[in-house]
Amino acid sequence: MAIPIQYNIRNLTLRKSATVMTSLGIALTVTTAIFIMALLAGLNAAFKGSGDPLNVLVLRKGATAELSAGGVDRDSVPIMKDLPGVARDAQGQALVSGEDLLVVVLPRNDGTGETNVTVRFLTPTGIAMRPEVKLFAGRWFTPGQREIVVSKSIHSRFAQANIGDSMWIGKGPWSVVGIFDTGGSAHDSEIWGDINQLSSDFDRPTYNSALIRATDPVSADALKNRVGDDQRLKLNGMLETEYWAKQTSSGSPIKFVGTLVAVIMAIGSCFAAMNTMYAAVAYRSREIATLRVIGFSRPSILTSFVFESVLLSILGAAVGILLMLPFNGMTTGTNNPVTFSEAVFSLRMTPNVVISAVVFAILMGLVGGIAPAWHAARREILVSLRD
Repeated sequence: MAIPIQYNIRNLTLRKSATVMTSLGIALTVTTAIFIMALLAGLNAAFKGSGDPLNVLVLRKGATAELSAGGVDRDSVPIMKDLPGVARDAQGQALVSGEDLLVVVLPRNDGTGETNVTVRFLTPTGIAMRPEVKLFAGRWFTPGQREIVVSKSIHSRFAQANIGDSMWIGKGPWSVVGIFDTGGSAHDSEIWGDINQLSSDFDRPTYNSALIRATDPVSADALKNRVGDDQRLKLNGMLETEYWAKQTSSGSPIKFVGTLVAVIMAIGSCFAAMNTMYAAVAYRSREIATLRVIGFSRPSILTSFVFESVLLSILGAAVGILLMLPFNGMTTGTNNPVTFSEAVFSLRMTPNVVISAVVFAILMGLVGGIAPAWHAARREILVSLRD
């Protein structure tokens, strides 16, 4: 015969202080776990959700990132434009964009210091090849002018990023003329400017990378192979989506530290739940004996006490989720060791994150409740009645 669930609920409501303290301890652990998982979910969404499956990114052979690449000769761009499968715009021009990247140091709006920010120099064709990027305010830069546009995230987080401000890049100031919205992609960490003006400043003979747009997904897959096989180019091609997915390595330190902290706090929460349940066993020894006399079996008592511990954990998980809700969508950043600049992303409390947090809490309740429940179920009736 199973012990009714109402029995466990009544016990939790009668022992309010112990219930609240244990639930808060579990809630803090769950909040930490959700925070870490939301960070990683936002980082993965920013990078893995970036790029277009029709775009092929071209780098020098052996390069793993645009910033450290270089080696894409300007003479190779006309060759790429003539490759089979390259898409063309309404005027019949091949959609190929040679691009350069620089890193500049910008002060934060909140006065907490400075950090590296990526500046991408490209052509209007390069902008058109990224249809997910929309102009939010102002206008796009004029080719041949020292003008830049900044992402919404850069605009909100850094000084010198308002329309009309000037930013020192290379040999002189560049005027901020617009703000663009990337929809949360990896380009949300970038500033864009005209590559022809950059070339005149630095006299660069090569591009960091090139972007080719294919007519369809099949042609895109074929193009990345053609680029690698073409002996005139001696370059390497990959789908843009594949490239950005690989950049999630910047989240590894967050994942390691966060997992370590969450595990340590989970162990502490398990002990807190265990202490609460042991105290409940000692306090309710006669009650447990009475349950045995009435006819409830040891397995029923074991199940009841474990279930009570799980209820505590679910209550703690609910509190932890509520505590984290105000932070959902909050923008933050981390250093990207691949590009040596800040990667901006948003915290995302996805359904998977919430479900994982609840499962995490239930596991804590099981681990913390099994030993006390086993102790309660094994007590002899006469010994319990004397206590």
